[in-house]
Amino acid sequence: MDKIILRCLSNRHQFHLTCSQQGMVLFVSLAILLILTILGLASVQTTTMQERMVLNSQDTNIAFLAAESGLVDAEALIEMYDSTVDFYAFDANASGLYLDTSFDVPSNWSSVDWDDVDGNYKTAVTHLAGTAAQPKYIIEHVKTVAADQNQMSLENIGQSIGVSSRQIFRITVYGTGGTSDAHVMIQSTYSKQF
Repeated sequence: MDKIILRCLSNRHQFHLTCSQQGMVLFVSLAILLILTILGLASVQTTTMQERMVLNSQDTNIAFLAAESGLVDAEALIEMYDSTVDFYAFDANASGLYLDTSFDVPSNWSSVDWDDVDGNYKTAVTHLAGTAAQPKYIIEHVKTVAADQNQMSLENIGQSIGVSSRQIFRITVYGTGGTSDAHVMIQSTYSKQF
């Protein structure tokens, strides 16, 4: 320290250069440290956000797989039916079986309370590990369709025309992911010949 004072006193021109640069190094190093800290915090925030996005994507994929599993269960249930009588039963809606609504009435699937434990839906019988809730579904009987060859014509007079009519069903499945925050709803149209 004595040398700096003596040196500054001995040469005024040199004193001005030497004494004015001593605080600049500290200021520049603090500014660089501040910039590096800001960059470090930004990279940590980016990494945290990317991790959340990956977890949400994984949760949504689990919900989609659960919904697909519920769809398979619903199709298997339809294959067990040999008529549509169950869809016309008094308590059909309570068991997740519906008739299609008219165009001016809200769809059945939009009025189902999927979060209600005693909701008007069916729960998939296939148990899925890693989901917050098992898939739930409803089946709507949309209509009966007769194939063109089953319509009466000169070629099939005297034959039964309703033998190969097909029943059209709409299946709506509500799948839940690994957490109760991720939900996926899918619909499928399924046809079966009775």
